[in-house]
Amino acid sequence: MKKLPIGVQDYREIVEENYVYVDKTKYLYDLMTSGKFYFLSRPRRFGKSLTISTLYYIFKGEKELFRGTYIYDKWDFKEYPIIKLDMSDNTLSTYEKFLESLHNKFNELYSKHGLQATTDDLPTMFGNLITELNAKYRERVVILIDEYEAPILEHINNKKEAEKIRSFLREFYKKIKTKDEYIKFVFMTGITKFTKTGVFSALNNLNDISLNKKYSQMLGYTQEELEYYFKEHIEETAREIGMGKEELIENLKEYYNGFSFDGRRSVYNPFSILRFFEEREFKNYWFESGSPSFLYEYIKGRKVTYEELVKYPVSAMDFTTREIEDANANIFFAQAGYLTFKGVKKIGLREKYILDYPNIEVRNSFSKLILEANYGIEGTEEIENRIYEKIEKGEIKGLIEEIKRIISSIPYNLHRGEERYYHSLIYTIIASAGVNVTAEELTSIGRSDIVIEERGKVYIFEIKIDKGAREGIRQIKEKRYYEKYVGKEIYLIGIKISSKERNIEEYVIEKINK
Repeated sequence: MKKLPIGVQDYREIVEENYVYVDKTKYLYDLMTSGKFYFLSRPRRFGKSLTISTLYYIFKGEKELFRGTYIYDKWDFKEYPIIKLDMSDNTLSTYEKFLESLHNKFNELYSKHGLQATTDDLPTMFGNLITELNAKYRERVVILIDEYEAPILEHINNKKEAEKIRSFLREFYKKIKTKDEYIKFVFMTGITKFTKTGVFSALNNLNDISLNKKYSQMLGYTQEELEYYFKEHIEETAREIGMGKEELIENLKEYYNGFSFDGRRSVYNPFSILRFFEEREFKNYWFESGSPSFLYEYIKGRKVTYEELVKYPVSAMDFTTREIEDANANIFFAQAGYLTFKGVKKIGLREKYILDYPNIEVRNSFSKLILEANYGIEGTEEIENRIYEKIEKGEIKGLIEEIKRIISSIPYNLHRGEERYYHSLIYTIIASAGVNVTAEELTSIGRSDIVIEERGKVYIFEIKIDKGAREGIRQIKEKRYYEKYVGKEIYLIGIKISSKERNIEEYVIEKINK
């Protein structure tokens, strides 16, 4: 059984040390044979660095490393001079230290090729290196840049410092366009998409494939790739944890799948899958490997609610109109991977994307963070356990009483007398338990407020403010929200919120017979 490449980002090491490699070289072959300048944004730990490394060895001409892959007998492997930069691999604490660190990197690159820098100006050093490599090796130069905006993201809460770095990078990356005639291929990655006036304002020949349907599954694992490349790991894990193979696959899908970059097809986050097969336990691996402290401050500072994050569909243009530190919260979280495209909505000839959490892992962790940062609720682990226990046992009355208790613990001044506020709050409380819950579940003739699907049972909630709980039940029946779940055990739950008491005043539970 092949090893799991957790943290391994070097393609050669993966091949030579017998790690699992999910073959993505068809996408790379298509890119290399159809264009020249590319940019791809994806969330952290999604395989960007491995993609850069794979391209590096292709352009180094190391054909034997690719035996058994799609590209092996299709590409004319030959060696090109390569400039490979990881912008996150610099000292990023200040603008000055970043420049010093990058300067040292360029001195190393010059030295590696037996060249001598004739200037200390970094953009000029970059441009000169391109022309000198071309002259020395008599081949056009390949440029591979990973995490292009890492120095900016490091200072996302310091607008002045971020703008200083952005101004420098604008001049630095401009050399990629001015030295076009000396360049064979360019591939750049980052977490955030660029704006038309930002870092790449002068680099208008760069092809952004971030939302291109053709490359939506280029990074991450598809369902087919998961079941093919990890077949042995799936079988062994299923045996160890006492779960059927098909049941395990379905649970993996709910917990870790769901990242979509075109609103149609989805992929698994590679980091979570690799960690799951290593530990063989369902945990929030990707989310908790990130920066929860930064997210906490971001959510708290902007009073982010679930409703506000997912309420409006977004267009591709929304991702390029503002710099990341000025972007709306939903755009920021979509680029960072905490929200994803859950569908496409046509508006005339244009397409807009419906946003939501990708899966249980992100929904669970992000909801707990919102409860802490936005509502001042502490002890979310205990809340998670109690809510999950009530749902698992089918104790609906106990679940609602638990929700009432949690709402009563929220400071009075944080409440807002709006129906959508309570939709968001109750959804977030339930979602923090790591169950399969959706908000505003779309049906053919309307949207239900909250739907929980767990262990063959379905709970459909309709929340009203200062209206009887029976009104909620009546709406569910009138709109027939339950029809898509026929065949399961279905419960309808109407909830009345008192704007005066700022909590649940009454509720009605009704079971629908199959």
